[in-house]
Amino acid sequence: MTKKARARRNRSPVWTRWLIGAGVFLVVASGGSLVATNVVLKSATGAVAQQNLLGNAVTTTERKHADVKGAKNILLVGLDTRPSWKNKEPSRSDSIILLHLPEDHSQPYLISLPRDSYVDIPAYDNGAQSYPGGKNKINSAFAFGSRGLDGAKAESHGFELLALTIKKLTGITPDAGAIIDFTGFKDVVNVLGKVCMYVDEDVTSIHVGYTASGKQAVPYKTDSAGLNPRKVPGVTANFYKKGDHCFTPTEALDYARQRDLLALKDSDYGRQRHQQQLLKAIMKQAVKDGFNSPTKLPKLITAIGKTMTVDSGGISLEDWAFAMRNTKPDDIVTIKTNNGKFNSESVSGIGSVEILSDTTMELLQAVKKDQVSAFLQENPSWIADS
Repeated sequence: MTKKARARRNRSPVWTRWLIGAGVFLVVASGGSLVATNVVLKSATGAVAQQNLLGNAVTTTERKHADVKGAKNILLVGLDTRPSWKNKEPSRSDSIILLHLPEDHSQPYLISLPRDSYVDIPAYDNGAQSYPGGKNKINSAFAFGSRGLDGAKAESHGFELLALTIKKLTGITPDAGAIIDFTGFKDVVNVLGKVCMYVDEDVTSIHVGYTASGKQAVPYKTDSAGLNPRKVPGVTANFYKKGDHCFTPTEALDYARQRDLLALKDSDYGRQRHQQQLLKAIMKQAVKDGFNSPTKLPKLITAIGKTMTVDSGGISLEDWAFAMRNTKPDDIVTIKTNNGKFNSESVSGIGSVEILSDTTMELLQAVKKDQVSAFLQENPSWIADS
């Protein structure tokens, strides 16, 4: 990566900007003062770790002010637990989501890429270790980019190689990006008190349960890869029945983590959908119960800030907030890749991989060309429950 690319533009939060942007305009619409609005903006800017993540995946230059026009694509990378990097061990991306904003910014789309998608990963040198390039699971891109590094450098290079991989696969150049720590959303829900959403299938937790005395305990033991769960005697697993629920912080995170076939009938596709649903539900709850509360707002901004590291593509907070002023959480459409159906193969030396279908590639081209609405008109079953 060139010194010029690393030095380009100051960073400001994107995912938070979307959340905070809604709050800013709620303040304005409800008669809030300009001073109050500026306080919210400054708090949001300072709360989030800002970092160059996209590197050479983008070619934009520094901008002091931008009129945010046209379609935008934001790459969101989820990590179940933030890596400590103490042993410089590579970390694989657990969730990969493209947030597509159409030209009019009225109806955002969330598209999850299966973590096991079999793709071409380009050659890459992070300064510590080089990767020659080749075919592998898409979540390995983050690992190959971060090998031999720790801390911010590991995150930046892992994210950059993943962005370059997605660019090679789809032709989509992300306009901004964020690393999201899903465990951090537990603190966000703590501030809100709860998060309410529709559970679209019966889910049995393999991670959280309780003993007869009420003590929290793990109901299933798994192998080192997190597979092959075995029941722990005397521990009753959490069970989330299909229907409307208001989750506690622990329950919300637990529900969104499940992907084992014992827990979900559709495994990783179910987890993709549930993570999309949780993000949307948290946003709705934040707008409803957080941004309108003077007592909750400062804590909410801080909690959201701790969940992510962001590269905003050089667009200021005020510009993004204005561009997203008409966007509401209820407008978000969540989309299934491969129509939520498994299309797996076994590859020697790699294991089971997911092959992206021709129709999925058409979806990704629709994202690139800003024609997602037309794609969904022809493929309405690809819209996920939310």
